[in-house]
Amino acid sequence: MKRMIEAVFKESKRTYGSRRLKASLERAGINTSRRRVSRLMKAAGMAPKQVEKWHPQTTKPDEKHEKVPNLLNQDFTAERPDQKWVVDITYIATKEGWLYLAVILDLYSRAVVGWSMQSRMSKALVIAAWEMACAWRHPPEELLHHSDQGSQYASKAYLNLLRDKNCRISMSAKGNCYDNACMESFFSSLKIECVDGVYKNREEARLSIFEYIETWYNRKRLHSTLDYLSPLEYEEIKGARVQ
Repeated sequence: MKRMIEAVFKESKRTYGSRRLKASLERAGINTSRRRVSRLMKAAGMAPKQVEKWHPQTTKPDEKHEKVPNLLNQDFTAERPDQKWVVDITYIATKEGWLYLAVILDLYSRAVVGWSMQSRMSKALVIAAWEMACAWRHPPEELLHHSDQGSQYASKAYLNLLRDKNCRISMSAKGNCYDNACMESFFSSLKIECVDGVYKNREEARLSIFEYIETWYNRKRLHSTLDYLSPLEYEEIKGARVQ
């Protein structure tokens, strides 16, 4: 059991605590107690990375762009895939300069359904993430799309793409950073579990983040809010996975 715990702990990039390690063992058919897992972790010197307290970030809205009401209203639940998507942009530090990451998260399973990385924070960045999500998920009409009031998401070009798909468009209230808390929580996990210091260059950062999202987060990372399943496992087991 000790070797298996060490292997799973290593695969998680030293982020899994006793709860997720216990869940991983049970998935492999090994029944044990969390107390025993904790004891084995302590004996082996395995201490998970500590998640820093989330400090909300605010986005300065562009007063020249169109504003829409907050339809999400901090209701982060969804009854099915592709009912509610939340989106945002974060910054990744490299020695070449910032790498900007735009992400689209499905609130049903917390799966990342679209993403884009570029050296500039422009409307092209968020359009690329939207196009990826549409190519994979083929969102139905009335999808609720929630963003902040940043100029990229409030641009005419981006809003037209949403209207072409008959989306219900929602934006956070001005200055209320908690309106998109699930997206901010994902970015916090990404930076604790994947980003380790400053990358040498943007290409190294791209490869690292691609591996995190596509290989680890969507397919393997266990979520306590999803009955200790990964996002795509959750959709498949619930019989609602989008093909």
